[in-house]
Amino acid sequence: MRIDAHHHLWDLSRRPQEWLEPLGPIHRSFGVDDLPPGFDHTVLVQVLADLDETREFLALAAASDRIAGVVGWVDLTAPDVGDVLDSLPAGLVGVRHLVQAEPDPRWLLRPDVQRGLRAVGARGLVYDLLTLPPQLPAAIELVTTLPDVRFVLDHLSKPPLATGDLASWAGELRRLAAAPNVVAKLSGLVTEANWASWSVADLRPAVEVAVESFGPDRLMFGSDWPVCLLAAPYADVVKATEELVADLSADERAAIFGGTAAATYGLVP
Repeated sequence: MRIDAHHHLWDLSRRPQEWLEPLGPIHRSFGVDDLPPGFDHTVLVQVLADLDETREFLALAAASDRIAGVVGWVDLTAPDVGDVLDSLPAGLVGVRHLVQAEPDPRWLLRPDVQRGLRAVGARGLVYDLLTLPPQLPAAIELVTTLPDVRFVLDHLSKPPLATGDLASWAGELRRLAAAPNVVAKLSGLVTEANWASWSVADLRPAVEVAVESFGPDRLMFGSDWPVCLLAAPYADVVKATEELVADLSADERAAIFGGTAAATYGLVP
């Protein structure tokens, strides 16, 4: 079972999204029927800090065999976050917040945020970490403080592939990977490299650090489609990742391209 663990969808007629306005190639609506072929199932991931979007995504998942689960959004700081989570229909497998946009690099360590994360973990849900490299120290402290919560690191915390200066990021990633309750996505890398001229060789150093740090059984593939279209067609993103892990065993590649996502998110096709 091949699973793409990171897709997005948006309907601009229902919910305008200002962040897309300068991104011409993807400044249009993308629906379930636009999902590219090649994988049996996908994980649909939140785009906005909007509970209505999460409810809509769960409805889409209920109506589509392609979407095996939804990583949605709830307000982690809300006093009733547990009740909100309990009110959502089946299909929610995880929660995410746009931590990368938070000006406080230690936002994840706020007491109200951690209370919300405990509510997420208590319900058997995963928390997707969307961070930038300067936020990794807080993420490391968080995952060790909450060992009973399972975390997924999106996009390897966006290593600075365009500059190639990976030393600081690599050190922090290794520290994060030391926590057994964290897995990571090989996702969103082409848009961290030079959009016009990236190559597989540009991505390889980051992927090698991830494989060394997490191991294949704690890594999962995610295309970050349609955001990836800013730098590459979907098929090129898949092909690049397949090339980057080609030296692994068949079982290890199967974990990256489906097994880890199924086990981590508890996906039932």
